Amino acid sequence: MTVMLNSWLALIVAIIFGVMGTISMKLSNGLTRTKPALFLALFYTICFVALTFALKHLELSIVYAVWSGVGTVLIAAIGMVYLHESVS
Repeated sequence: MTVMLNSWLALIVAIIFGVMGTISMKLSNGLTRTKPALFLALFYTICFVALTFALKHLELSIVYAVWSGVGTVLIAAIGMVYLHESVS
């Protein structure tokens, strides 16, 4: 039970850092801004390490579907609310 919980927690960490990495990608302005570009690399590194831990006890199809689906919804919401991007 604890092992499965840890895998789901690792997936949540992967989602959070994946979203932060994607936001950093936008803020880096095509990797022309140093600080957001460094955060991008850091956040995605943490994201993929956490994904690796999640995959230890969860199936790939579940991990990838949840990670990409929840991440997409969060990025879309953040883009609309904070970055004032259009819904279309």
